[in-house]
Amino acid sequence: TLASASSSSDSDTGGASPPPRKKHRASAAEGAGESVVNNLSSSMQANGAGQGQESSELSCLNSAQNGESSSAGGTHSNGLLSNTDNGNSVGTSNGSASGPGTGTSAPSTASGSDVGSLKKKKRLTQGEEDVIRLIGQHLHGLGLNQTVDLLMQESGCRLEHPSATKFRNHVMEGEWDKAENDLNELRALMHSPNAIVRMKFLLLQQKYLEYLEDGKVLEALQVLRGELTPLKYNTDRIHVLSGYLMCSHAEDLRAKAEWEGKGTASRCRLLDKLQTYLPPSVMLPPRRLQTLLRQAVELQRDRCLYHNTKLDNNLDSVSLLLDHVCSRLQFPCYTQQILTEHCNEVWFCKFSNDGTKLATGSKDTTVIIWQVDPESHQLKLLRTLEGHAYGVSYLAWSPDDTYLIACGPDDCSELWLWNVQTGELRTKISQSHEDSLTSVAWNPDGKRFVTGGQRGQFYQCDLDGNLLDSWEGVRVQCLWCLGDGRTVLASDTHQRIRGYNFEDLTDRNIVQEDHPIMSFTVSKNGRLALLNVATQGVHLWDLQDRVLVRKYQGVTQGFYTIHSCFGGHNEDFIASGSEDHKVYIWHRRGELPIAELTGHTRTVNCVSWNPAITGLMASASDDGTVRVWGPAPFLESQETDGLNENCSNMDS
Repeated sequence: TLASASSSSDSDTGGASPPPRKKHRASAAEGAGESVVNNLSSSMQANGAGQGQESSELSCLNSAQNGESSSAGGTHSNGLLSNTDNGNSVGTSNGSASGPGTGTSAPSTASGSDVGSLKKKKRLTQGEEDVIRLIGQHLHGLGLNQTVDLLMQESGCRLEHPSATKFRNHVMEGEWDKAENDLNELRALMHSPNAIVRMKFLLLQQKYLEYLEDGKVLEALQVLRGELTPLKYNTDRIHVLSGYLMCSHAEDLRAKAEWEGKGTASRCRLLDKLQTYLPPSVMLPPRRLQTLLRQAVELQRDRCLYHNTKLDNNLDSVSLLLDHVCSRLQFPCYTQQILTEHCNEVWFCKFSNDGTKLATGSKDTTVIIWQVDPESHQLKLLRTLEGHAYGVSYLAWSPDDTYLIACGPDDCSELWLWNVQTGELRTKISQSHEDSLTSVAWNPDGKRFVTGGQRGQFYQCDLDGNLLDSWEGVRVQCLWCLGDGRTVLASDTHQRIRGYNFEDLTDRNIVQEDHPIMSFTVSKNGRLALLNVATQGVHLWDLQDRVLVRKYQGVTQGFYTIHSCFGGHNEDFIASGSEDHKVYIWHRRGELPIAELTGHTRTVNCVSWNPAITGLMASASDDGTVRVWGPAPFLESQETDGLNENCSNMDS
């Protein structure tokens, strides 16, 4: 038994033999009594020899599973470039080190119990191996190469394929011919044969640019004509590269090529591009662990119902030790201010595009301009614009916030264009006493606007009120100008939204509903439209794909005109008034409301979310007040539960 254990250990560990004296003792023990065998076995195990199956298994784990061992040329056993200490290569082969020229190994420090525990350790799953490789790559990026060596040896994993390691080293050292030869070895490991041509093109492009920077124009020309062109790949890029031959100096070349220049930075960038063509089993994608962590943080933020701040993709700005969560107390669902200056129903409210002002329109015939304090976010009355005999049911800020247009209800044939800075009426438009001008939208150029109503008027005018164009027979309920400066969206009495082009006089159907569209608004990017549909509530449409995306639940919508809005950072939220006296807030991706705001005592006609201060919102109601909503006031936690305003959590 003892002899077979010794020979098994020798063969399994690659033929390594114990010292002669111990071998002699082992042979002398053959055929002896049981006590002698036991004594010799325990003695040899204490001396680190004759470990039998344990030694065999440990050796297999550290050699066969670990992949290639440390090779010449200054590479670690993990396959990456190593650091040196006083010119001598630093090795970390399982706790033993080999000095230069000594030919001897330091004795193993592994105890019998350690080996026994390794024997019992189960094989790593694919997921566990992936995690170890990710950690190894991250540690290597931090320069902890010896730690990576030890991790790979203990785990029996390999950070990357040896051929990929050679390829990486040759690219970083600028040995382009060797790197090209490495591609032939990598060919068998790749899923797409065409990728080799693309990788070779990237290599030769770097080689060409480095020759040019060094002033070796003839060598560069040879690469261009003799190596790049025969690939017959991306000829447009080859034409661009040939133009770099005319660059007079290196700075000019780097500027025109948008290239960092010869050196580590540009070669690292090249490697990042090359790695995209290699399977992750051969070479991990660059900074893979950071990418996964960043994706996890972004996913948590996306799933956070109340996340309302700018996304910061820098991992240093967040804690990886805790899940991301935003408190509802930070969300604008607590009344900060109640504006009571109007003396009748308030039909409309709208923040300016820069978020510094709020305009409110009322049945009391006035428009009030409020100034938003940038620090306290409190609103103060700036000026009152009077004289709207029929009341004010719609307001529109010009793109630069210089002007404000006010419209009245259905029986109003007039439109007022105010200079907000001076408080002066620039023009009042009335084409006919039979007109109904109830809606308006600014052209993005700020020099024109469109207006219309349900009696069939649809006009385009300039700032002086001159009629530029008109469209006959369109009974307009609501208007919006898209960012292209040509297309005007109009909801009409046929329960649809159509696109009208005043330049070539074409129109097309975009949205078709089954019930009257009382109002609509469009997202900043022009992709989504938010509709308040009679008896149905709030609907979200994709204008590009022309499909209904979502129906939001909870709101009470009859035949009153209620105006909803997009809001929050990245317009992730939707808010709407309701005939049940509440303000409802939804996350754009969820049908159920995340908050119901109470406080108004009659129908809430309009909600506006501040585009610059994402934690500020205003609502206008038939109760004659405008409520300004913001985060919870700074109170002790035990006092927060006793706030008067109710912000019901409707999380699904």
